[in-house]
Formats: sequence, C-alpha cells, structure tokens
Amino acid sequence: MTRSRHIALFFCSLLAILCGCTTNRAALRSHQPLKAIQIKWLGHAAFEVTSSTGTKIIIDPWLQGNPSTPAAFQDLKQYHPAAIIVTHSHFDHSSDAVLLAKQSGAPIIAVSDWTDKLDLPEKQKIGCNVGGTIVVGDITVHVVPAMHSSEPSGRPVGFVLSFSDGRSLYDTGDTWVFGDMALIQELYHPAIILLNVGGGHFGSDPKTAAFEVNKYLNPETIIPMHYGTFPGLETEADVRAAFAGDKRLGIMIPGKEQAF
Repeated sequence: MTRSRHIALFFCSLLAILCGCTTNRAALRSHQPLKAIQIKWLGHAAFEVTSSTGTKIIIDPWLQGNPSTPAAFQDLKQYHPAAIIVTHSHFDHSSDAVLLAKQSGAPIIAVSDWTDKLDLPEKQKIGCNVGGTIVVGDITVHVVPAMHSSEPSGRPVGFVLSFSDGRSLYDTGDTWVFGDMALIQELYHPAIILLNVGGGHFGSDPKTAAFEVNKYLNPETIIPMHYGTFPGLETEADVRAAFAGDKRLGIMIPGKEQAF
C-alpha cells in the first residue's frame, strides 16, 4: 500500500470517529431530561412563570380584589419578579402592575404608548411593540399581535416566552382567533399556551379557543384562563366540555404551582 493511501485511510478513519462522537454527543444531549418550568396561575389572566434557573416573570397582574385570586396571593409584597409583562391596559390585566413595580423594583414590559404614561422611573418602563424582543435573564420575550382592544392607551399584544432549553410559552392575551397564529406557530412552536377562553362579551368562548388551537397551533399543554371570574364569562364546566377528549388541556387551580 502506498504512503498516500495510508494517509488517506488514516484521515477517513479519524473523520468517522469524530462524526460518531459528534452524533453520540448530540444523542446524549437530546435525551437529557428537561429542567422544569414552573407556572402558577394567580387567577383570571394573571400568572407567575419561573424559568428552570429561577427567572420569574409576572403576567397581567390583577390580584388585589380579584375574586379568582386566593386571599393569600393578593398581597403584592410577596412577589419578586425580574419583570412584569402586560398584554394590554384593561383593568383586569394591568391594575396592579405599577404598584407591583414600585414595591419590587421590577420593570414593566408593555406597549410603549402605555408605558410612556406610567408613574415610574424610566428604567422601569420597557416599551415595546409587535415584533420586539426583550431579554429577561434566561428568558427571551417576543411581542406578537393580538386582536382585541386596549384602553386607556396602547394596543393589545400577546407574548411568547422562549426558554434556554428551547421550549416556549405563548400567552395569547385577550385575542380572538386570527390567521397570523399560524406564523406564531411557525416561528416559535409554543409548547405551552396560556389561552383566553372566557367568552361572554369580551373574547373567544371555549369552542372558538379550541378551534384556534386545533387550526393553527400544536402545543403540548393548553392552560385555559380568563374564565369564571365574572358573571357572563364561561365556567370551568364549559371549558372542559369544549376540550373534551383533548389530553393537552391542563386546568389549573389559582395559587397552585405546577411544573412543566
């Protein structure tokens, strides 16, 4: 065998070993257990989401006086979020945002038309709009469209939280179904959806919410919200009936934290 052939065989063998090691490492990584994301439903549309490394984000804080928030969770002093995100300025999503920001020192992330008017230091007002991205610890917050209204100012949005393990969570806000949900699925592939199902005069009812998930999204877990708080909103029984047979449905109990 010639010297050049020996060299060629050596490098081929080395390449095969390296490729095999790379494949094995990738296989090992893909089988490593995912570290839990902790989610606590605080009633209505309010949630506390904690990443696997402990970064906490409060979503749509209406806690004080919220009939679906347990009394033990209405005291804002117990919360220490890295950020507060608000989908829109309606009272049932934003009422406690400023006070919570003042007590905790956390910034508020919301559409800039609204944050600009808040009585907070500039460093605690992180204005955004559709298409924006904000990094909070090991969580990346993406701002996506929503079809609703927002008063006294701003526009409604949803948020996608991307975690370091590659998973993401989509908070729909109060949106009705719209075609660009297909783009949210294509871009972010949310594994967990916090889904408005309340119906009544203000948003998608459970049947429409189930339709939007089945039409445009493919989550592992569906967490319904914004129901049962007021007269006229759909009940838990209505939600269960609309999603009957869908094993992805995860009814949460306000105040109880679950790992995903």
